[in-house]
Amino acid sequence: MLERVAETLSQNASLDDPVSVWWVPGRVEVLGKHTDYAGGRSLTSALEWGMVLAARPRPDGHVHIRDVAREVACDFPFSAEVTASRGSWTLYPRTVARRLARDFPASEGGADIVLAGDLPSAAGLSSSSVLVVGIALLLADVLELRRQPRGEIWDDALRCAEYLACVESGRQYCGLSSDRGVGTRGGSQDHIAILDSRAGHVSEFSYRPARLRRRRPLPEGCLWAIASSGVKAPKTGSARQLYNRLSDLAGEAIDLWNRHTGRQDPHLSAVLARGSEDGTRLGRILERGGGRFTPQDLLRRLNHLQVETALIESLPERLDAEGLQLLGSLVDRSQRAAEDLLQNQVPETVHLARSARRLGACAASGFGAGFGGAVWALIESGRAQAFLQAWKDDYRSAFPQRHQARFLTSLPASPATRLTR
Repeated sequence: MLERVAETLSQNASLDDPVSVWWVPGRVEVLGKHTDYAGGRSLTSALEWGMVLAARPRPDGHVHIRDVAREVACDFPFSAEVTASRGSWTLYPRTVARRLARDFPASEGGADIVLAGDLPSAAGLSSSSVLVVGIALLLADVLELRRQPRGEIWDDALRCAEYLACVESGRQYCGLSSDRGVGTRGGSQDHIAILDSRAGHVSEFSYRPARLRRRRPLPEGCLWAIASSGVKAPKTGSARQLYNRLSDLAGEAIDLWNRHTGRQDPHLSAVLARGSEDGTRLGRILERGGGRFTPQDLLRRLNHLQVETALIESLPERLDAEGLQLLGSLVDRSQRAAEDLLQNQVPETVHLARSARRLGACAASGFGAGFGGAVWALIESGRAQAFLQAWKDDYRSAFPQRHQARFLTSLPASPATRLTR
């Protein structure tokens, strides 16, 4: 991918032109389904699959992007007024350019960008956030945004991730006002996993504000097996309303709490962190309802957050043999909670998770936004090829119509990395 990107970018360019090149990985979410925007915690790692992006300046104030893997391209002005429509991959780079042009108004010029990726799209592996992060990092380099007021954002992984999550969702960030975003109301988990993972480790973060809690090494001889189900779940397409509903349920629950108590708690996790008394009171308030969602829906959403939080708090300190057995049990409960409480699983992801466990995986679960997407399994690397083939055969026997399903393996990988400047 790097060779293809570099060759394309070098055409009709001077060797003296400054160039920025980044590798930006996808991510796997081990535990912490839909917890980040509610101020909760999650356990994540980066993947060895992702995207290579390279850029050089151009003087005409336009951003020209070419994806050499998919053979598509787009061109638009770097402007706070640039428009973007849903249903096209260009929504993401246009949204990034519009927000950066507004938040860093002294920036001038444009960029030629070439990219190539091997991450399945709309598969729960965070391909959309990879594109957002990659385009933003390139523009920050090429347009020298670090020299501008608030330029320090780009040099702190957690701050940068939180900011880019707000770029994607459209939320305000530290005095920088809100924008349209891409149409989804998510959190910063994916961006943080992309920007602040560690090779060989799974990392536990809490959110709003983002904070690293601890990192655990994945046991030697283990790796991730990933199954992309072939059920597309584009967060700006068919899955957007379902995804946003889960976020809106959490938002309405905290709004009802603050309205009834006179408090100004930022999210549900802030209430639950104060202890069982406030948690019980919160449940009673949600039982009365008063918003656009039913009390049953609100309570189910709260219950899921409580369950997922308790599972993460029960994680073993070490993922040795005993710790892996406990992890498998906790992840099984997380998968069931996603099916019963979040209700964001589809028959394909349910089957993949169950199948992986039957085939001997230490743990397995659907992850990401849900309503399609992917399933991870933690397996022994020595039997990876046999496991992947058996998993693939079992799935294709059960769902022969899902011919777009992909099966791959990965170690926990490094975060986004500048390859050269």
